[in-house]
Amino acid sequence: MWAFLPWKVRFFYAGTILPSYICTCTPACGGSKWTENMSGDEKEKVCCCAMNAIFGYEPGISHAVVAALGSASALFSLDADGLDTVFGPYSGYRRKISPGALDDAADELARLSADGYGFIGCTDRNYPHLLNECPDAPAGLYFRSALPPEQVFAGKDMISVVGTRDMTPYGREWTEKIVSAIASAESRPAVVSGLAYGIDVTAHCRALDSGLLTLAVMATGIDIVYPRRHREVADRISSLGALVTDFPPGTSPVKANFLRRNRIIAGLSRSTVLVESRTRGGGMMTASLAFSYGRDVYALPGRADDDMSLGCNWLVRTGKAEPIFSPEDFVARAGLGRMKKAAVQPDVSLVGGRCSSASGDTALRAMSSILSVVRRNRGITLDDLASASGLSWSETREYVARLECDGLLSVDILQRCSIGNG
Repeated sequence: MWAFLPWKVRFFYAGTILPSYICTCTPACGGSKWTENMSGDEKEKVCCCAMNAIFGYEPGISHAVVAALGSASALFSLDADGLDTVFGPYSGYRRKISPGALDDAADELARLSADGYGFIGCTDRNYPHLLNECPDAPAGLYFRSALPPEQVFAGKDMISVVGTRDMTPYGREWTEKIVSAIASAESRPAVVSGLAYGIDVTAHCRALDSGLLTLAVMATGIDIVYPRRHREVADRISSLGALVTDFPPGTSPVKANFLRRNRIIAGLSRSTVLVESRTRGGGMMTASLAFSYGRDVYALPGRADDDMSLGCNWLVRTGKAEPIFSPEDFVARAGLGRMKKAAVQPDVSLVGGRCSSASGDTALRAMSSILSVVRRNRGITLDDLASASGLSWSETREYVARLECDGLLSVDILQRCSIGNG
């Protein structure tokens, strides 16, 4: 924690300066309009919001100050001499702790509330407790949700599922298997991810389809959804979970913000699952942060020569992550209780029951054969699928299209087939 603090703030934390400079009558920030007609909880929320704006890029200072003082309001109750002693008379932070900072925070919270957004301070009883254990936890979180904060954050068990944007059919299949396994467990934790392309959005969508609460941690302001094509998914998440960020409204999606938001994904969750990743990337950073926080980390092993699995394989080899061998094994080792077994349907009955277009025995047998081949050979191309199933290319394409329409297969832009998520 000390590494985050200016040297004078360290005295603060040790208690050698602090007591004599907390003012009970004329604080430096007195006289601000924000104090009018506000309860103690509302004032504390405004102080957390102001503190997040001031120390946002050095959140460890906020964390240490609150740990020392017990509240954000106490910081804004220091008199001018106290602030000078703690931060120094020429510190940029010293000048920012002012009535204007509280006025700006109060106005921002009022606008957010009018637009349907919320803010929860780090001293709020509903603030995620695991995140609050991290030395770099933000002073507050902006959120968008149809659910009350206590239902989203307070005491909620969470598991993060992250990975590469360049997802392979193997990664898609296992992301869906892992999230489905979480949904089938006795304990059903919320699924946390970053709303990015690939593994992230696949995890969110599977969680939504499985009835799990899911949180999307954003690298933008709460009023900006990035990427824009995920706005529909974001709307679903805000109805059945929450969009979360520590960035103020209006913050654009710049590269540094994606790296910074990963600490929140890791901090919210007691376990982090890395599905696919190269040796460098956001998923690897999230897994490394989770490990540094003392949380459980799991990784899906892959082929030794597959770039998309090199990061996962490295985490397993170095002992920083436990390997995932099966959904059942993961659920058991993650402490989620027993997993409800789903009945496995033969491909013939699966196609017959789900595919309205499988009319006639010939079509049923052909589509069942295609489904069985894809199940054994994930990522198989249409050309290879035609050879393996003994059908012509045109027949294969027709039947694959039917299976895709019914959600039993998915085909990517490279014409590689994998089991669908329907």
